[in-house]
Amino acid sequence: MNSGNPLLVFDLDGTIVETSGDLVGALNHVMGVEKLPAVPLADARHMVGHGARKLIERGLSAHGKTVSAPRMEELFQEFLSYYSENIAVHSSIFPGVTKALDQLEQAGFHFAVCTNKIEAPSKKLLAILGIADRFRAICGQDTFTMCKPDPRALLSTIALAKGDPANTIMIGDSRTDIDTAKAAQIPVVAVDFGYTDLHVSHFNPDVVISHFDELQAAIARIRGPAGHFNRKDKSQADA
Repeated sequence: MNSGNPLLVFDLDGTIVETSGDLVGALNHVMGVEKLPAVPLADARHMVGHGARKLIERGLSAHGKTVSAPRMEELFQEFLSYYSENIAVHSSIFPGVTKALDQLEQAGFHFAVCTNKIEAPSKKLLAILGIADRFRAICGQDTFTMCKPDPRALLSTIALAKGDPANTIMIGDSRTDIDTAKAAQIPVVAVDFGYTDLHVSHFNPDVVISHFDELQAAIARIRGPAGHFNRKDKSQADA
């Protein structure tokens, strides 16, 4: 049974939490296992945000190397083990997130997370940072049989959070998040400080924000004065 409250579904890495330091730390642990040099954070930050396997693939590719599928699975497990033990060494909530959640909760919004991070470390990280209980559902790459950009991952997250797709907005930092939301016919707000090699405006979200202080106004812009969604003309998306 849907609650009737509007729902905001957030991506995690690069959207509500700055995780690149710890993710790249785990990547470089794996690079060390493979006897490869570390990848500098400045070079690796844009590699983050598509799940651990893709991050490892990109790290190996930066050194011109590929590995077999069985070896990739070994490296993936090594990554997860190291990352689980070092999940919040450098990670922190982005400025303005807690204040925005407080304000939006008072306005009647519920929250969920839909990420391509594995579910268990996602929950662990948010618990360590003290905000896991803010979300009615925390869904990861392995929660369902599909993950972003498959729109069913977002729609399944909405269902698990007892939300209504017609009263939901996605907040993310990447083309994957934007494409997922569009495919699910969900409006999307993009933050421009996350993990993408191109500015998020290139992917035509409904609204772009540069700080969580701007989120409430962005949501109001999408919903319109009567509280109904009013998605702007896509031809004006970069305005």
